[in-house]
Formats: sequence, C-alpha cells, structure tokens
Amino acid sequence: MLEELRKRRLDLGINAVDMAAALGLKTQGAYYKKETGAVKIDVSEGAIIAKMLKCSMDDLFFGYELSESDKTKQNPKAS
Repeated sequence: MLEELRKRRLDLGINAVDMAAALGLKTQGAYYKKETGAVKIDVSEGAIIAKMLKCSMDDLFFGYELSESDKTKQNPKAS
C-alpha cells in the first residue's frame, strides 16, 4: 500500500512539501513519516491524499491482493 502511495506521488510529480501542506503538516519529514508507515494515516488524510493523487481511497489503500488462504478459498484445487 505505502509503496503505491509513493509511486503514484512520484509519477504525478508531486513533492513531499506539497503533500505535507495539503495535509496541514509543518514539514515534509512529517509527511514522509506517514508515507513510510511510521505514523498512521487517518481517514480524512487518506481522502486528501487520494484526491491529490487522482485516485480513489480504495485503489490507494485497499489493494486487491489476496492472501494465500483467500486464494485457496476461491480455488480449492490450487492447494
């Protein structure tokens, strides 16, 4: 999830200073702590980030990867 956030931000040419400002953070370091997962992103911040990165919160924060147990449930013959 966090890798996707960084990738999208860089692909769009948005720097950490702009992200920090949009979130009301004082420094880019404060933003980096959120982007790396050291500090949690709350729902309201997630909405701002998704809007800036031109995607939905689902796409950004809730990927569609399945765990191995979910894959087995969907395809019992795979195990």
